[in-house]
Amino acid sequence: MSRLQLVRLIFLLLAAVVRADTVTYDWQADWISATPDGVTRPVIGINGEWPCPSIEASVGDEVVVRLTNNLGNQTTGLHFHGMRQIQTNFMDGASVVTQCPLGPGDTITYRFTVDVPGTYWYHSHNMGQYVDGLRGALLVYDPDDPYSEDYDEEEVVTLSDWYHEQTIYLSRFLLSPQNEPPAPPGIDSILVNDVRRNPHFHVDKNKTYRLRFINLSAAASFMLNFEEVDAQVIAIDGYNVRRARASMVRIAPAQRYDILVCFTDTYSDNIPFLIALDGNPDYTNPELRPRWPLNLTGQFISDPDAPLRRNRDVTVWRPMDDSRLEPFGDYRPLSHPNRLIQLEAEFCQDQYNIPRACFNHIPYVLQKVPTLYTAATVGEHNTNPVVYGAVNPFILSQGDIVDIVVNNHDDRNHPFHLHGHHFEVLDRPCARSGVWPGPNATHINEYPPLRDTVDVMAHSYVVIRFLADNPGVHLFHCHIEWHVEMGLTATLILGPEKLRGLDIPQDHLDSCRRIGMPTAGNAGGDLENPLHTWNMNDKPPRFHAG
Repeated sequence: MSRLQLVRLIFLLLAAVVRADTVTYDWQADWISATPDGVTRPVIGINGEWPCPSIEASVGDEVVVRLTNNLGNQTTGLHFHGMRQIQTNFMDGASVVTQCPLGPGDTITYRFTVDVPGTYWYHSHNMGQYVDGLRGALLVYDPDDPYSEDYDEEEVVTLSDWYHEQTIYLSRFLLSPQNEPPAPPGIDSILVNDVRRNPHFHVDKNKTYRLRFINLSAAASFMLNFEEVDAQVIAIDGYNVRRARASMVRIAPAQRYDILVCFTDTYSDNIPFLIALDGNPDYTNPELRPRWPLNLTGQFISDPDAPLRRNRDVTVWRPMDDSRLEPFGDYRPLSHPNRLIQLEAEFCQDQYNIPRACFNHIPYVLQKVPTLYTAATVGEHNTNPVVYGAVNPFILSQGDIVDIVVNNHDDRNHPFHLHGHHFEVLDRPCARSGVWPGPNATHINEYPPLRDTVDVMAHSYVVIRFLADNPGVHLFHCHIEWHVEMGLTATLILGPEKLRGLDIPQDHLDSCRRIGMPTAGNAGGDLENPLHTWNMNDKPPRFHAG
């Protein structure tokens, strides 16, 4: 039995008997040295160790993370990806959105209830630091998991692209006039569980294993080839789906897939499977000549003394269409949307000829006051998008059923993530399908899967739908980290009336004070005249400081 399987059983027993209500972590973020692929570089570890530890809890538990910033030269913070943060929006962890960046030497506490079971992850939402290693698995166990009797053991498998330079230096070249045409930094390596090594999983025949795949990448997707084993997807982004055969799977940045792999006596002793990094703009477009230079061959080993075989060569990747997966159980899809947000995603340039990434021709610009703090302190003005500055703000009422349409005008796929919600994937056509034809011509998926991150194909579009039931400030952004740095982000201010006078934790406010960041007023810190825009940041900075 694996350590993770033992932990899962302990959590389920506690849930059935005495339930552990609070799970506490005391963490210090430090720069340390690591050599995951043969090249030593600084990484951000926790308590002097890297890879960073997992967060593990049962659904309904309270998670407490006390984070101390020992980095010395950078601010930091933590975002808990996929957590809804019901009534705790100030714990979402996005810097200058729901909190101030945590200054060097300072400590804050994150405290929230995990209300959704499944496979998630946490990462810094500050200065692109998760690319430097500040990330890890977040596992929420469910005593009522409908698939709990269908597998014997489980493993977490993280996938990541990797860079030999620190993010701050890569971002500075990215955001320079010399980066023309705009291109992301080159990927140096591929990591599985934060090491470059062909992964080996020791298995027993007549057992079934749950593999929790998490893509931690800054930019790359991953292809998995399971053609020689019985593999079935049972969950995506934490939400259960009906079993679906998974001979080939593509996992975009920030996405998670839970896959059952079953072994019987009919299989050979050791079975290979392929992990290939997809750094292509559009793997479906032969004119772009897709390449697969970074890949690893994993092995399911039932006989350590038997020889290992090579995986079959894959000439053409045809992964399953995840937009056609069906939710598990009696889920009733949302109907009758009353709000539409249409976003045109494309690259642009600022006044300094620096490449940016824009929604509706506007790049996201960090402000002087965290957006949630503005919503909490400007009174009745918080329903006016003007007070939030150049963060691409959209005001939503609690209870709205919202459709978001993204038209991707780029020749690259883009994974878009919504904070604080899971959404239905109503329509996600193939690459080069053009722009959204409108509601009357859209082929709506009548039984759509739920996700928190959806990959939008090149020169195509996506239609997603969600219930706006979680008052707060929620980002919607591309989860290619380089495109976040370039500005491909919008801000949803949901139920602003419920945010007036919001009680922000005192240690969070104190951390703002210690770095000199205002905690009240409009985006520029003007509390007396919130509609005045003179003091707001209206353009991205010329020099990238992180």
